[in-house]
Amino acid sequence: MMFGKKNRQEIKIGINGMHCAMCSSRMQKAFMAAKGVLSAEVDLENKCATVSYDENKITVADLKNIVTETGYEPV
Repeated sequence: MMFGKKNRQEIKIGINGMHCAMCSSRMQKAFMAAKGVLSAEVDLENKCATVSYDENKITVADLKNIVTETGYEPV
């Protein structure tokens, strides 16, 4: 029996407005602070984030709201 895998989803979210390493670090911390986010990798060069999350604890809309609340624009 697998534990913690069945509800795992992954999404790539474009993020407009990141300009430096501090921006990507801030975005990374915001994702990781959210309940239900299992991992997050923010790519400054490509202006996006790949987020693994538990779909029973957080939604795609919630993830995009995190981007907005952190001061950037989800794409």
